[in-house]
Amino acid sequence: MGAVPVYRWRLAPAGLATRRQLRALGLRPGGQGVAAQVERPRRRREPLVAYLYRVEQAKPVRPMSPAKWAALAKANAARRVCPECRRDAGYVIPPSLGMCTPCAFPEEQRAA
Repeated sequence: MGAVPVYRWRLAPAGLATRRQLRALGLRPGGQGVAAQVERPRRRREPLVAYLYRVEQAKPVRPMSPAKWAALAKANAARRVCPECRRDAGYVIPPSLGMCTPCAFPEEQRAA
């Protein structure tokens, strides 16, 4: 593989896009290699790097199967169940707490 062209931030030519930009267009890289990269300089740190892919070689995003939709719904539901009280909290449990708010702060619930 030859050297990949490097462009400065916001100076990449038209026809190249990052993964996020492709996704916003309903596309995916589709197995193609990295066409170029963009570097954004930062003070006292290494630059941020984003890989670019050719838009004309990108393929459409595959639609999710019913089984994938079901698995995603099950995973999201599991993130809402409190491990302490086993109830659906109605929101995603914050990883910093590891449990729903009433279980994490029981004294505040009694005071109210």
